[in-house]
Amino acid sequence: MLAVPLTLSRYFARRFAVSAIGVFAGVFVLVALIDYIEMMRRVSDIPGVSAWVVAQASFFRVPQVTERILPFSILVGAMTCYLDLSRRLELVVARAAGISAWQFVAPAVVTAFLIGIIGTALYNPLSAAMREQSKRLEAEIFGESQTGLTTAGGGFWVRQRSVDGHSIMNATSSREQGVDLGGVTVFTFDNEGRFQERIAANRARLHSGYWLLEQARVNSAGEPPREDGTYQLPTNLTPEQVRESFATPETVSFWQLPLYITMAEQAGLGAGGYRFQYQILLARPFLLGAMVLLAAAVSLRFFRFGGVQKMVLSGVGAGFLLYVLSKVTEDLSKAELMHPVAAAWLPVLVGALTGFVVLLYQEDG
Repeated sequence: MLAVPLTLSRYFARRFAVSAIGVFAGVFVLVALIDYIEMMRRVSDIPGVSAWVVAQASFFRVPQVTERILPFSILVGAMTCYLDLSRRLELVVARAAGISAWQFVAPAVVTAFLIGIIGTALYNPLSAAMREQSKRLEAEIFGESQTGLTTAGGGFWVRQRSVDGHSIMNATSSREQGVDLGGVTVFTFDNEGRFQERIAANRARLHSGYWLLEQARVNSAGEPPREDGTYQLPTNLTPEQVRESFATPETVSFWQLPLYITMAEQAGLGAGGYRFQYQILLARPFLLGAMVLLAAAVSLRFFRFGGVQKMVLSGVGAGFLLYVLSKVTEDLSKAELMHPVAAAWLPVLVGALTGFVVLLYQEDG
C-alpha cells in the first residue's frame, strides 16, 4: 500500500515542478525580450554599441526582476498542473483509488518549499551578482553619469568626516554597492562648520582614506571656479560603511544581509530595510507553499461540474490581493509602522490559512 502513494507522490511532484518551472521560464524569456527591446530603443542614438553587449546587459538585469514574480509563477504553475490533471481525469482515478486531496497536494507543497530554499540560497545571490555586472555593462554603454541605481528626489546621501572637517556627499547613481558613484556633488565644511567648497564630479571611487573624484569642478568661497582632472577628498569611511549607506536591500545577497544589519546597528543607522528583506527571503519557501495551497483551493474542481473559469479567476484574484497585502506591509515596515518580521510573514500566514481553510471546507465539508 505504501508503494502506490509514494509513486503517486513522485508523479504529482514531478508534474508540478515541470509546470512551475515552465511558467517561470516563459516569464523569464518574456521579460528578457521586453527589456532587450527597451534597451535597444535607448541605445539607438549611441553609435558603435554592440547588440551582444546590449543583450548581456539586459540579460543580467532580468533575474532580479523575475525573482519578485516567483510566487506568482508557482501559483500559475500549480493551477495549470491541477487543471491539466483534472482535465485528463487523473485526479478522478486518484480519488477512486482512495487518495485524498491532501495526499496529492502535499508533494507540490514540499516541492514548492524546496524551490523556495533554492531561490533564497542560490538564485538570490546570483541575481544580486548579475545585477552588479549589468550596471558595469550599462556604464560602458551609456557613460558613468547614466548608470546605477538612480533614485527619485535627490539620490543617495552620506555624511563623512576627515581631519580637515566634514563633508556631505550626494550621488545620483551607485555601482558596486556604493564603492563607485556617479553624478557626485560634495559640500565641504571646516571643523567649525563653516562652508568651504562645493565639488561636482562625474565619478567618485573610494580608495583607502579618500575618494578619488574624476572630472571635478571646484567652487571655493571667494574664489573663481576651477576644473580639476582628479580631486582627492579625504574620508574616514570604509568600504563596508559605504556599502551599508549606498546599497539598497534588494541588491544585497541573502548571505550578506546579516552583516549589513549588524553594521547598521553598530553605526546607529536604520536597519529596517535590511531586516525586512532578510525576513522576506526567509519566508519565501513558506510563501511558495502557501501559493500551492491557494492554487489547489481553486483548481481541484472536476471539469464536468463546470465553473472552472470562475474558479481560475478567483485564484488569480486571490494572488493579486495577496500581492497588494505584501506591498502594504512592506510600506508599513519601511515607514517603521510595522515590525519587519510581522510585515514579511503576515502575507504568508494569510495565504496559507486561506488556502488551507478553503481546501479543508471543500474536502471535509
